[in-house]
Amino acid sequence: MSDDELAKARRELEKEYAQARQSLAPIEQAYQTLMDATPEDDLSEMLQDLEDAVHKARTGGLLGSGANGHRRALDDYLKIKMARGGGQ
Repeated sequence: MSDDELAKARRELEKEYAQARQSLAPIEQAYQTLMDATPEDDLSEMLQDLEDAVHKARTGGLLGSGANGHRRALDDYLKIKMARGGGQ
């Protein structure tokens, strides 16, 4: 495996990581809304919103690949790294 392949895989990993990290903001917002709830709020709906945000972060929704894309990019990167003997 060449240095170019490893560098390309690393760039893809970093891109997927950044996208996955961005998708965490709606989770944090939905969680905070839930934590700020009062007895008069619909907890079930808030939990559904949180669940939807987590699902979208994991799968990427319609346009992205979410954390699953990061997992694939990480697997590819580690395979190339290991093939080069860089298993540390």
